[in-house]
Amino acid sequence: MELQDRFWNATIEELKQGFFEEDHGWVCLLCGREIEKGLIYPDDGLLYEPKRYIALHVEREHGSVFQYLTGLDKKLTGLTDHQSRLLQLFYQGKSDAEVQKETGIGSASTIRNHRFALKEKERQAKVLLTLMELLKEKDAHSPSFVPMHKSAKMVDERYNVTEEERVAILTRLFPSGTDGKLTKFNLKEKQRYVVLREIATRFQLGKTYTEPEVNEILKGVYDDYVTVRRFLIEYGFIDREPDGSKYWLIS
Repeated sequence: MELQDRFWNATIEELKQGFFEEDHGWVCLLCGREIEKGLIYPDDGLLYEPKRYIALHVEREHGSVFQYLTGLDKKLTGLTDHQSRLLQLFYQGKSDAEVQKETGIGSASTIRNHRFALKEKERQAKVLLTLMELLKEKDAHSPSFVPMHKSAKMVDERYNVTEEERVAILTRLFPSGTDGKLTKFNLKEKQRYVVLREIATRFQLGKTYTEPEVNEILKGVYDDYVTVRRFLIEYGFIDREPDGSKYWLIS
């Protein structure tokens, strides 16, 4: 889950561009695609340097970072569905009158009020970010929380897990180590989340699997691999084609 951790620890500039730099190259924050430094990438008759090519990847594969972020669960963005929709329309360059017509709410004046409310939310977010940064310098008792995966489907108290709790849960439930067998899967929600998060690391990002391949991996975790597979999908760690022909780890 390293990419998930990196996403939540990214700078605002990295989030805006959708990728970050490592020693060996550039990595997409949204899906984990890596572009190696020192190479030239040919594409459609043109040649691209690595940084420009990863930017092209983000544009092609994800539409835009703005679109991707507004599509995250509202408990991750702090935005209502209505606010996300308004932001998308504003991003498209629509006027207040056009937004009002498309949404069918209030008047152009109502849309301006929504713009003001979003600006107020921006100001509050800046203050909170500053406070939290200052707090890091003083709060010696703050626990280290396990970062939430971006594709989480049920964002609630089950994700309130500290790193200390995560280690304790995995140590107890994987007595032979996390690459071994799970002792039981009839667990409380928080424990199940931690266990599923760990199991998901057995899959490679960017690789597609057949159902038999998924089953084979999960058999090494727990005998009732069908139940584990279902919860991996339910919790948003893995997705699949409707017919079950392909499975993949969600970035």
